[in-house]
Amino acid sequence: MSDPLVSRMRRFGTTIFAEMSALAVRTGSINLGQGFPDTDGPASMLDRAVEAIRSGVNQYPPGPGLPQLRQAVSEHRRLHYGLDYDPDGEVLVTVGATEAIAATVLALCEQGDEVIAFEPYYDSYAASIALAGARLAAVTLRPKEGRFTFDPDELRAAVTPRTRAILVNSPHNPTGTVFTREELAVIAEVCQERDLIAITDEVYEHLTFDGVAHVPLATLPGMRERTVMISSAGKTFSVTGWKTGWVCAPPELTRAAQTVKQFLTFTVGGPWQLAVAHGLREELGWVAELRAALQSKRDRLMSGLSGAGFEVLKPSGTYFVQTDIRPLGFTDGLELTRRLPELAGVVAIPTQVFYDHPERGRHFVRFAFCKKDEVIDEAVTRLKRLG
Repeated sequence: MSDPLVSRMRRFGTTIFAEMSALAVRTGSINLGQGFPDTDGPASMLDRAVEAIRSGVNQYPPGPGLPQLRQAVSEHRRLHYGLDYDPDGEVLVTVGATEAIAATVLALCEQGDEVIAFEPYYDSYAASIALAGARLAAVTLRPKEGRFTFDPDELRAAVTPRTRAILVNSPHNPTGTVFTREELAVIAEVCQERDLIAITDEVYEHLTFDGVAHVPLATLPGMRERTVMISSAGKTFSVTGWKTGWVCAPPELTRAAQTVKQFLTFTVGGPWQLAVAHGLREELGWVAELRAALQSKRDRLMSGLSGAGFEVLKPSGTYFVQTDIRPLGFTDGLELTRRLPELAGVVAIPTQVFYDHPERGRHFVRFAFCKKDEVIDEAVTRLKRLG
């Protein structure tokens, strides 16, 4: 039998995360590849989930999400960003941000449309755009003065008559960049001049460091009405396996995403929704402590990687540090990461797989620091063998 997979999905195959995590298990290596913590979220939130299961919250919740979570998300947007979203029509609960992005792209993009995304980009973006029959147009983030940023002229040049949307991830995975207000203003200007929708992936919104503030694109003048704002509980509360996210957008955009979402998963587990509602209202102090701990872990890993011979770029947010491998004599990140378990007993992610132009990221490798200090220290000790 010939390959039964539809042609537009054949280039994706197994994700790099599945490949590298399997490699870590097979070789007994320390996994600094996939971005999941090795500690749990706030105890009171976990208890709420258990309580909900035991009290019978185990049947289908409403398709848009439980009112308790939609209200908590609405309150959170207002409290932190001054954005008012009606919980009954402008908030949609999804199976993580990944489903939110997929449902939004599938809902808004016709065959042949184009979606701009900044490369390197999270791998689900390209897959969602391909499923919609649309085309991803990549604008490259390049290191400048110690952080990754984009050229405004390249962004403007990427817009064509077929462009439907710009997908903006800030804080940005995998580079760790947090877009400045000035960078966001350029994106907003392009969206308004060319009548584009902005789809914003803000899952790391609370995980920024060194006093750097996350600014949602929807807060800029003229942007709330054309922005689909997406976030989730997984990174904020260290419960990545709960897969509980949300969309906040004007009614017509929320309705479009829900029209697709109802035929993907229909709804999201009720116990997680109730627990996350509690977390958003009661556990943001715990999140502040998490942010401080992650900043310390970032600094710990950066120092160790520098000592091992990598050139390290300092992230302002997320779970990840980008490194340039050329000072160690390597030039191909994919080749190195496949050999790294043998060379050092550590697994990392080659950044080049997140580019439409892999040669622009071939010399970068991403390491995750959302791990216990002793795990980071042991990984660094092993990585020093590379020198």
